[in-house]
Amino acid sequence: MRDSDIKHMPVVIFFACLDLEQKFLFMDGHYLLEEFNMKKIVFISLAFLLLYPVMSNAANTEKIKIAVASNDKTAKGSVSNKAAKCPYYLMFDGKGEMTEVIDNPYWDASRGAGPSAANFLARQGVTLVIAGNFGSKMINTLKSKDITHFEFKGLVDDAVKRVLK
Repeated sequence: MRDSDIKHMPVVIFFACLDLEQKFLFMDGHYLLEEFNMKKIVFISLAFLLLYPVMSNAANTEKIKIAVASNDKTAKGSVSNKAAKCPYYLMFDGKGEMTEVIDNPYWDASRGAGPSAANFLARQGVTLVIAGNFGSKMINTLKSKDITHFEFKGLVDDAVKRVLK
């Protein structure tokens, strides 16, 4: 089941319960479902409605892979001003923990660094890229790969905290 299918489930369950209530309360003049059971069904569907955003957010943070363009190999370093020509990409998970440091193979490219770096990050499974500045070609390539970009000036740690808020 896809996320897009799941996000509508609470509403479907809730209205199905309301429909059940109308169909089964009186059939041939007899009360078929006990009021207690119907209240339990409605309570469960409402609980699911309220808890779904929390569960969905938790699942989404596990899917996030952040690449921060960096001038240093540590999270205490600064975010690079150049998204495509930075020396390193620091990789973070959805919890904000650094998982690896990757040398940027396109940091000294004379042409086409933006699209090449974007494709490289897509192959790494990145879902979000943070840098000081992005070129238009890199932005277009990131968009075509469904990768979000975020401009940030400051420390790498601060950038990751900001996007995970």
